[in-house]
Amino acid sequence: MSVFNAYMSLSGAVDADVARDEPLSRRTSYHIGGPAALVVRARSYAALARTVEVLAEEGVRWVVLGKGTNVLADDAGYDGCVILLEGEFSRVNVSADDRTVTAGAGAPLSRVVNEALRASLSGIEPCVGIPGTFGGALSMNAGTRREWIGRRVRDLVVYRPGEGMHRYEGGEIEWGYRSTTLPTSEIILEATLSLMPADKDAIAADMDARLRRRRQSQPLSLPSCGSVFRNPPDRSVGALIESCGLSGLTCGGAQISETHANFIVNRGGASSADVLALITRAHDAVRERYGIDLSPEVKFLGFGG
Repeated sequence: MSVFNAYMSLSGAVDADVARDEPLSRRTSYHIGGPAALVVRARSYAALARTVEVLAEEGVRWVVLGKGTNVLADDAGYDGCVILLEGEFSRVNVSADDRTVTAGAGAPLSRVVNEALRASLSGIEPCVGIPGTFGGALSMNAGTRREWIGRRVRDLVVYRPGEGMHRYEGGEIEWGYRSTTLPTSEIILEATLSLMPADKDAIAADMDARLRRRRQSQPLSLPSCGSVFRNPPDRSVGALIESCGLSGLTCGGAQISETHANFIVNRGGASSADVLALITRAHDAVRERYGIDLSPEVKFLGFGG
């Protein structure tokens, strides 16, 4: 593996900014994480394709990162390349006539939601207040336990390394709670959502109500990765962890939130080891008491993997 050769091959040769040893704490909502060996901010499809090609040639592993809102990055860093999708990947187009919103994977999810509201298009309200990018929302099928973005996908375009672009019809993909059948080896480039016309004031009122519930039930004032675990069928992870007496438990600068026990917050100076220790403690306590093996919703970056 030659990170240096990859850096030299990409610097100035593609429509991208290339940096070395950039702290992942700048790229994650936790504000935690050591340096990534390479960071490439690709602004075009050609830049993305060339970046992945060079990384393959040099044997450098890579990951696409959005806003890092559901990621815990290792304090030891990541010895591969973090790819950020910007430029043409951030475009959002609305067609009121077709009742669609088409957006690039790098577009902020909040912008997609707001553009739909401006066009009086309904169907994406469950995503209001969810941080991150559109691509990240698609990859994790963001929304609630019963309403998710995948149900609105008309079609989706991905990049298959070594092959090129491929278009899926929304129905070709299986969408479930916090899951999709999209191969993890493929990079989401853009998607089109089919929405429904509705009264703008009614859409806004629905969004406001959802935002109020989020503010009342989640610790939004402190850095976190959002929900740590997926909810098991008909159970609330927050309630399970709380019933194990773990609300407010601390480890270093990290704490299991007293507001919502499925959130682990950074109260200041938390390390990845602090957060990981609390994740493990909560997982093991719930398994011991209820026999439920909780599945992480948070993604881990680094940690030797």
